Amino acid sequence: MSRYLLCLGALLLAPALALAAPMGAEKQPVNLHAIGMFFVFVLGTLAITWWAARQTRSTSDFYTAGGGISGFQNGLAIAGDYMSAATLLGLSSLVFAKGYDGFIYTVAFFVGWPIITFLMAERLRNLGRFTFADIVSYRLDQTRIRTFAAFGSLTVVCCYLVVQMVGAGQLIKLLFGLDYRTAVMVVGVLMLVYVIFGGMIATTWVQIIKAVLLLVGGTTLALLAMAEFGFSFETLAARAVQAHATGWNIMGPGSMLADPINAASLSLGLVFGIAGLPHILMRFFTVPNAKEARKSVFYATGFIGFFFLVVMVLGYAAIVIVGTDPQFFVGGDVKAALIGGGNMVAMHLAKAVGGNLFLGFLSAVAFATILAVVSGLALAGASAISHDLYATVLKKGRATEQQEMRVTRFATVGLGLVAICLGLLFENQNIAFLVGLTFGIAASTNFPVLIMAMYWKGLTTRGALAGGFTGLVSALVLVILSPAVWVAVLGNAQAIYPYDHPALFSMPLAFLVTVVVSLLDNSARAAREREAFDDQFVRAQTGLGAAAASSH
Repeated sequence: MSRYLLCLGALLLAPALALAAPMGAEKQPVNLHAIGMFFVFVLGTLAITWWAARQTRSTSDFYTAGGGISGFQNGLAIAGDYMSAATLLGLSSLVFAKGYDGFIYTVAFFVGWPIITFLMAERLRNLGRFTFADIVSYRLDQTRIRTFAAFGSLTVVCCYLVVQMVGAGQLIKLLFGLDYRTAVMVVGVLMLVYVIFGGMIATTWVQIIKAVLLLVGGTTLALLAMAEFGFSFETLAARAVQAHATGWNIMGPGSMLADPINAASLSLGLVFGIAGLPHILMRFFTVPNAKEARKSVFYATGFIGFFFLVVMVLGYAAIVIVGTDPQFFVGGDVKAALIGGGNMVAMHLAKAVGGNLFLGFLSAVAFATILAVVSGLALAGASAISHDLYATVLKKGRATEQQEMRVTRFATVGLGLVAICLGLLFENQNIAFLVGLTFGIAASTNFPVLIMAMYWKGLTTRGALAGGFTGLVSALVLVILSPAVWVAVLGNAQAIYPYDHPALFSMPLAFLVTVVVSLLDNSARAAREREAFDDQFVRAQTGLGAAAASSH
């Protein structure tokens, strides 16, 4: 009963917070359509959480939905995790401002999926149980490796949470007429309710619903926009060239990725970073077997690839429909309201072709997108604390399921408070660099250790720790010294590290240190770890690893 009362209290708290904007705060005009649809979504997802709470009886249910999600359902959920508000808002605006350059940027987000499909999906499902640390620590030292994996996961989760929380705050501030701080608190409260009570079951179904809404909303917007051009891509391209200040330059690569080193570093981070994002990796443990894991990636790839094409259409259509309005686009300068480094071009396009009602729907979908991603991130971070640190490192496998779930809920509350505080702290900062930082850290820290643990017999605990921490520290240092932070945020005259993205240097360095330290490790433990690879390989091929991981 207390669960239901708390859910009801959270529901009542949301509108209370919505009306509690501080006196004197500058407000935008209230969009009643957006607010109405927002509350419809909140009511629906809270009903899902209530249902999921009744289905969640064990740690397996809480962390992985009991492994009962089908490949198609999980593919939609993965797509929901990956198609964040930055995709709809930020990438469409990037195409709006830069043309073809913006589309090249989106491709880097997409091409990481073949790595997941062919190299990782099957082994992730066969060897893991709850988190990717299950795979990394399979034959290595449980205590030290899980501690490192949890630390790396939490770093990535916190960086990504900042991006999502600031994006949510600015979006709701601009579209719903709420104060920024109020919006951040609403997101934090709803996230806590979804994760604490519903766990992975609720998070998965919220992701599925949000993915469907985003696909339907984006496709509808693209069709409405294309109707303005007689559904002719040739007409769209010709009018976009005429309308854009740079003319034909929007149809080819330009200055955005002109520096080959910066472009290569960005691409490496985006391509390999997806294979190290803990909330994405966690999704492969929600399906019953490796076959369904492969199906998950197949379906997710289709949904995400289609949506990226929709985003490109939206960007080019906005050049003509939105860009010709002096209110938004003057002399080649984008005037749309900024959201964490992106902007609101897609929303202006929705209002132009669909009116306030469609703008309200798309606004609610964008908010739902952020909320769903934040919930997935919180669950991944909480599982790293409760499963990897508490149950395995501190309790050495002696914790009961009830104790572990209790710690998970406390950890979720802690992460929720951290997310709210970080969202408030970074309100006025340009946080665009955090997206690259998140993917760069994941590509330099989690990915090298994970892929080597699955495929290289010579990996040792010392090598994994040395390489992982080298990747983490080098990625953080390079980003701090880059123009995005050293100049734009800290106000220095010139950056020490001249590139915006670290992966080109930090990821190879992580691999190099991992290999060298592992080869130089001649300890007795290292010999046992190498011998254990054969057993791990057999279990990775036969699907016995998940069962073994529970007793390892």
